[in-house]
Amino acid sequence: MVTFTKEETRDIIIAVVALTILFSISFTRPMGWSLDSFMLFIPISFVAVGIGFILHELGHKVVAQRFGFFSEFRRWDYGLILGFITVMCGFMLFAPGAVYFGAYGRMVTDEENGKISIAGPVVNIILAILFLALTLTLRPFITFDNGWYMYILLLTLVLAFNVNSFLALFNMIPIPPLDGSKVIRWNLPIYLITVLVAGLLTYISYTITLV
Repeated sequence: MVTFTKEETRDIIIAVVALTILFSISFTRPMGWSLDSFMLFIPISFVAVGIGFILHELGHKVVAQRFGFFSEFRRWDYGLILGFITVMCGFMLFAPGAVYFGAYGRMVTDEENGKISIAGPVVNIILAILFLALTLTLRPFITFDNGWYMYILLLTLVLAFNVNSFLALFNMIPIPPLDGSKVIRWNLPIYLITVLVAGLLTYISYTITLV
């Protein structure tokens, strides 16, 4: 059974709210920032970014607890502040936090560390495929009468596909403390397959017009 502490729940909520606001600002900037467009992108950003972030971290947490480790998400305030500073400069770097895990009396093996680390990117890959499938399924149903609503729905799904694909690929970069550095140490073939799938999805998300 997956358990959460009050402090952990608070940190997750703060991180998700901050990321939703950050990406709302980022998404609306190219169109010319306005309060109306910002508010429109709040729910879109939550679906596109917040859900992917939550489930990515939960992937790490669930697998760590399955191995018998204590695991808990902790937000990183400096990483969130960095996001708000950089988004105002026209780009975005952020590090909202991470799942920390461990156990008294034994060390984490490379296999355990690799499986816990790959869980997050795999969740993002699954979400990306799901959002892509929903986009392709719903796109033919756009009509003159429902065009605006369907456009917003498809835009949400496409951004969610884009973000989850990129999150999976980015986190597989083999540089500490990113997940890829632990996965490649555990199993090179699995690392390469995961990078290939995430890379293909990311390429599709940037080269195919879905809306």
